Amino acid sequence: MKLIIKQRLLSVLDSYNIFDEYDHVIYTVKSRLSFGHKLEVYDASNNHIATIREEVLTFLPRFKMYVDDHYIGSFCKKMSLFRPKYILDFNDWSIEGDVFGWNYSICSRKGVIASIHKEVLHVMDYYVIDVKDPQDALYAMLIVLSIDAEKCTAQSNAN
Repeated sequence: MKLIIKQRLLSVLDSYNIFDEYDHVIYTVKSRLSFGHKLEVYDASNNHIATIREEVLTFLPRFKMYVDDHYIGSFCKKMSLFRPKYILDFNDWSIEGDVFGWNYSICSRKGVIASIHKEVLHVMDYYVIDVKDPQDALYAMLIVLSIDAEKCTAQSNAN
């Protein structure tokens, strides 16, 4: 299953849709004003199904993921010198590859859960998530959204 994130430019307090490979809206992501990032995910029927919240009083960026208001795991940046490294506390999954260049995979001990890459020949940010098992699609998307939010935080802190 493929998920395609098409973010509008300057979508900080905006919403954007996530599509399947047939260009059907599967999810809608809405940014909410809060202290730190807060992203709410809605299904195609506009039911709230998940939330990502940034913890703001931490040394390095950390994001908590919730499905149906139940905590499922976290994502945080790890101290590193040259390339960004991340710790994923969810389902014994890990992140491998070039996250900085947006070509990476979400893996488990059994193999690749999802492959992610950013397509650069688009006016807006355009990410493709290729998920092996459709049951993992929501979780993979939450991880990708957390990484994107962390990069946005890093950019705003650099400015």
